[in-house]
Amino acid sequence: MRVLAVWGAVVVALVGGGTAVAVGGPEADLAYHGAASLSGGLVDVRFTPRNHGFAAVPDATVRLQWSEPLVDEQTLPQGCARSAERVVSCRVGVLAADGVGERVDMRVRLRGVPSEVLLEFDTVWNGGTVDRNGANDRQRVLLLDSGDEYYF
Repeated sequence: MRVLAVWGAVVVALVGGGTAVAVGGPEADLAYHGAASLSGGLVDVRFTPRNHGFAAVPDATVRLQWSEPLVDEQTLPQGCARSAERVVSCRVGVLAADGVGERVDMRVRLRGVPSEVLLEFDTVWNGGTVDRNGANDRQRVLLLDSGDEYYF
């Protein structure tokens, strides 16, 4: 019981590779589901954010990172912006408790024409809510240059 009392009093805990995660406050559970494909250096991505938790998320941002650099000129959907050579961040906004957000569709061009690319998703802002199941808001999808869709 003493461990539980201490756990409830903790405001921030360090998990994984030193990532700070709030452990007090409303509990949400962010996840991203969708599909992606690679063909001739073009990556098509569509995903829908979802909150499987009990509390609403007042605002959220997801980061998409490719293993290959993107060309400098990109046309991105509203709410999305380049934040590094291989990174695009997208504001997904408010997510109701046990709710679904708006689908995000984007096409990016890679600098080269690789035979494969790794696409990674992770939440970088969850509006101050607690997400004790961080595993489902991180996705890794290996895309082969086949035009086939890979679902996550």
